[in-house]
Amino acid sequence: MKKNIKIESTTLWDFPRQNYGDKPHGDNKYNGVTPALIIWNLLQRYTIEGDLVIDPMCGSGTTIDVCKEENRKVIGFDIVPYRNDIIQSDARNLPLENEIADFIFIDSPYSDNIKYNNHPDNIGNISCENEIFFEELNKVAKEIYRILKPYKYMAWLIGDQAKKKKFIPTGFKLYSILERYLKPVDIICITRHNQTSNTQIWHERARKYNFYLRGFKYLIIMQKNEK
Repeated sequence: MKKNIKIESTTLWDFPRQNYGDKPHGDNKYNGVTPALIIWNLLQRYTIEGDLVIDPMCGSGTTIDVCKEENRKVIGFDIVPYRNDIIQSDARNLPLENEIADFIFIDSPYSDNIKYNNHPDNIGNISCENEIFFEELNKVAKEIYRILKPYKYMAWLIGDQAKKKKFIPTGFKLYSILERYLKPVDIICITRHNQTSNTQIWHERARKYNFYLRGFKYLIIMQKNEK
């Protein structure tokens, strides 16, 4: 199957399956698991073989698996490691030297909608309705700027929240944070699949009560353009 994969050419990416090929990339049963072809596409565009890729919130290890298959060096961190090759660390304070990363990918919580773990410092336990949530994302953004090499790229996957008819534009708020440190490159829309609200009854409720179900996430791509 891998021979038939093509690099995405538009700003709308739609991956119906979490995985590609015959080997697992991460765990497709993990809450909020990243579609593997997102990382594969980013590696083709923004890295070369031998580059060091950092994932500060590695989840089930999708980034690690794709990077190893594509001959990239990779270090994955998580506040509660899911497996042995993920290093325990907080994305706001990574044990890395300045300007070490050739590329950074992060798939972060966008509120407290998914229960990842009970760690007291887990950002995913803070609601995006609380401004503290964005203060913590700002700390992550500063750390990304610190470890990223000049003129190299990063990509951040995040979604918005609409809950009880209250909409929080989490993606836009994050974008404004990242602009403080990095140069905008582009924004990709990632089609969402398999969320619990993607059922007939929820679609009927959305029409009846005049609200929208979340249909996409943002993939924000930026570049560090200063030494």
